[in-house]
Amino acid sequence: MKKLILSLAILSSIFTGCSSDNENDTVIIPQTGEITGDITANKTYEYGNYTLKGIVKVKAGVTLTIEAGSTITCDKNNGDNALLVENGGKLIINGTESSPVVFTEVSKVPGSWGGIIMYGDAPAKVMGGGTSATSEDGMSKQYGGSNPTHNGGILRYVRVEYAGKKLADGTKELNGFSFYSVGSGTVLDHLVSYKGADDGFEFYGGTVSLTNAISYGNYDDAFDWQDGWQGQNNSNWYAYQEIKGNFGIEIEASSNNNDFFPKFTNVTLKRAAGCTPEVAGDVQVDAIQFKKNGNGDFNNVVIDGYGSYLEGSTTFLGAAVKIQDVDTNVNQVSGGKIKLTNLKITNTSQEIAGATSSIVVSFPDGKFSTNTNATGANLTTGAWSTVNGTSLIP
Repeated sequence: MKKLILSLAILSSIFTGCSSDNENDTVIIPQTGEITGDITANKTYEYGNYTLKGIVKVKAGVTLTIEAGSTITCDKNNGDNALLVENGGKLIINGTESSPVVFTEVSKVPGSWGGIIMYGDAPAKVMGGGTSATSEDGMSKQYGGSNPTHNGGILRYVRVEYAGKKLADGTKELNGFSFYSVGSGTVLDHLVSYKGADDGFEFYGGTVSLTNAISYGNYDDAFDWQDGWQGQNNSNWYAYQEIKGNFGIEIEASSNNNDFFPKFTNVTLKRAAGCTPEVAGDVQVDAIQFKKNGNGDFNNVVIDGYGSYLEGSTTFLGAAVKIQDVDTNVNQVSGGKIKLTNLKITNTSQEIAGATSSIVVSFPDGKFSTNTNATGANLTTGAWSTVNGTSLIP
C-alpha cells in the first residue's frame, strides 16, 4: 500500500511539471483598506493601496508593519493626517529598490500632511541644557532620555511626498521625516522626502544614523538637526533644492557647547538656478550653516549652485559653509569640533563665511580642505528614487 501511494505521488508531480509555463506566474492582488486611529495591537498591512486617515499613532509596545510595494494616500480635505510612532512602538517597513513604500497625498501640494514622526528616549541636550523636551509638532510628546540604543523599527526604501502641514496647535510645520530622540537601534535607509513645505529630514537629539537619503524640492532645509543629535554612521545624503529652499543643511546644538560630532561621508548638496528662500526677507542661501554650537565631521562633499541671490537692491552671497554666531566660531570652529574635508565647490559665491563681518572664520590645520575630485553621494536609481517617471538622481 505504501508503494502505491508513493507511485501516485510521483506520477502526480510528473504531470504537474508538464503543465503550461504560465501556471507558475503568481498574480498578487493588492489589498485595500483604511489606516486610522490608534494602533494598539500588532498589525500588518499586506502589499496594497491604503488610505491614511487622521493622526495615526503606533502605541508603546506595538509593532506596525507595512509590506513592500504599498502606497498609502491621505487627503488634506479630511483634516490633519500623519503617522506617529510613539516611544516604545515600532514601525517596520522593508521596502525594496523596485518596490518601495510610498506615502503621498491626493492634491500633490507641498504642506498637505504631517509626514512620519517617530519619538524615542535616546539622549538629547535641549535648550538650557536639559535632557528632555516637548515636541514642537503640535502633539506635545516628550522626548529625550538615557537609552542610546532605542529601537523605533526599520524604515527601508520609504518615500514621503508633499508633507509639511501644521498639525493641531499650528505652531510648527512638520517635516517629511521627524525623528525625536530616536536611537541607534533604529534602521533608516534609502529614504526619500519629496516636495514638502518644511525640512526634508529633521533630528531632535538622538543617536540614530541615516544612510542613502534623498531630500528633493523641500521648501525649508534639506536636512536639519538640533538638541544634540549625534548619529555616527551617516552616508550618501543627496539634496536638491528647487523653486523654494533655505539651507542645504542647517546644524545647531541648541546653544550647548558640546563635542557630539555627528559623522558623514559622501554628501551632495545642489541648488537649482532660480531657487529662492522660503520667505522673502529671511535670506538663507548657504549650503551648510553651523549655529548655536552645532558641529560635525564631513568627508567627500559636493556643493553646487549656492551663488548670489538678489532681493530688492541687495545682493546676498551664498557660501559653502556659513558660521552664524560668535559662540559657534569660537567653541566649534576654533575648538576643532567642525571638520570638513574633500569638498568640491562649484557655482557658489564663497567657500567659507561668517554671518557678519565681525565673525572671522579660520579653521585649524586639517579641519577644512577642498578636492576637485570629490564625488559626493553615490546612490543607485530605481523605483524608490523615481517620481512620475523622473529620476530624482541625476
